[in-house]
Amino acid sequence: MGTIGTIFVFEIAGTAVLTLLGGGVVANVVLGRTKGNGGGWLLINVGWGLAVFAGVWTAFKTGAHLNPAVTIGLLSSGAAEYGPGIPVTLGTTLAYFAAEMIGAFLGAILAWLTYKNHYDQETDPGAILGTFSTGPEIRSRGWNLVTEIIATFVLVFVIIMFGHTPHGLGPLAVALLVVSIGASLGGPTGYAINPARDLGPRLAHAILPIPHKGGSDWGYSWVPVLGPLIGGGLAGLASILYL
Repeated sequence: MGTIGTIFVFEIAGTAVLTLLGGGVVANVVLGRTKGNGGGWLLINVGWGLAVFAGVWTAFKTGAHLNPAVTIGLLSSGAAEYGPGIPVTLGTTLAYFAAEMIGAFLGAILAWLTYKNHYDQETDPGAILGTFSTGPEIRSRGWNLVTEIIATFVLVFVIIMFGHTPHGLGPLAVALLVVSIGASLGGPTGYAINPARDLGPRLAHAILPIPHKGGSDWGYSWVPVLGPLIGGGLAGLASILYL
């Protein structure tokens, strides 16, 4: 398998696992008549952290980006490789972006299939959309953008630092970081911190035959895409100065 093929296989699989488990925990908490209904924000934070843990292990061979903001962060940091034996080139960069988007889309569809009976009975469009993509508690796109930039900066900067500091935590370190970001910085916007994680499932929401689903809130959709990309890029640049 060539380099581009490896990127597609592992990043699609890893990002699909990420969004299946991440979207699944939100569906479990938010949708009616589930075992986890009403489990709360902390359950969602922990569930997303463990989703990242599983996704990172799944995509081990390509450096487990799972997130265009991580790819952009590594690019802007001046890294020579995206993963073991994977050089930083235009082709590999675009392959990561495409694979992450496809994986996120597929993972959202799998989460929907898992909870299909519950989606069919849910009548709140906001609850349905919230299991696919993020949305702000107070809608102020400028400030929502700032929140996503800050939260993603923390994610990508610390991930880059993990690569320069010896530790034995592996993917668990990233999982704990995501739990921390969700608990600390996730309140205003739902902490997308990943353009693929938000846009891929939002596209799935738009096309899936879900009763009572309402619109996909495309007017907000650029915030959880642009914010993380800016935050990831700034984190990569900051890592050059820091190191």
